[in-house]
Amino acid sequence: MLKIGSTGNIGSGKTTVSKIFEVLGVPVFYADEAAKNVMVNDQELIDGIRSAFGNEAYFSDGSLNRKYIAAIVFDNEEQLAKLNALVHPATFRAFDAWVAGIKNAPYVLKEAALLFESDSYKMCDRTIMVQAPLEVRINRVIKRDGLSREEIEKREARQFPEEKKMALADHIIRNDDTQLLIPQVLELHDFFKSLTGC
Repeated sequence: MLKIGSTGNIGSGKTTVSKIFEVLGVPVFYADEAAKNVMVNDQELIDGIRSAFGNEAYFSDGSLNRKYIAAIVFDNEEQLAKLNALVHPATFRAFDAWVAGIKNAPYVLKEAALLFESDSYKMCDRTIMVQAPLEVRINRVIKRDGLSREEIEKREARQFPEEKKMALADHIIRNDDTQLLIPQVLELHDFFKSLTGC
């Protein structure tokens, strides 16, 4: 079974692309959602977070004290890197367990905002970069999330530049409002199936 990694910077439309693959019957693993889940389900990770950030990282009911963690890692690259170094391996474990449970699919898709930054692209057979110009992406996120331009630019700065990801990716989907998404996804879907002989 092929493992396809998919990524894109904030506002690129990577989740929209993933949903199209899902409609085509492709199982999709959403790494960002999985990361939230493992922070309360993966005991090894929970122990690591408590050790690194203190017992206040969790409430007495076992739920994550997100505000406490956010206050520590916000605007602190060193602390954010420490958190990511704990969360990424746990998310990798969750992906492996998820893949093991998939039957009869020629390929699966792993959507991850930090696919290249976390090195998880190395676990994938092929990678897709969903690309859109910065201004287009900023306008989308302002409309979608109501974030300020400054906040979006801060988040953008935490990711590799688009050019670097495009150089690393095997395939690029343009979501710049000048090309239709579905034909691009269908073309890749057929290509990935052909690699598996389906």
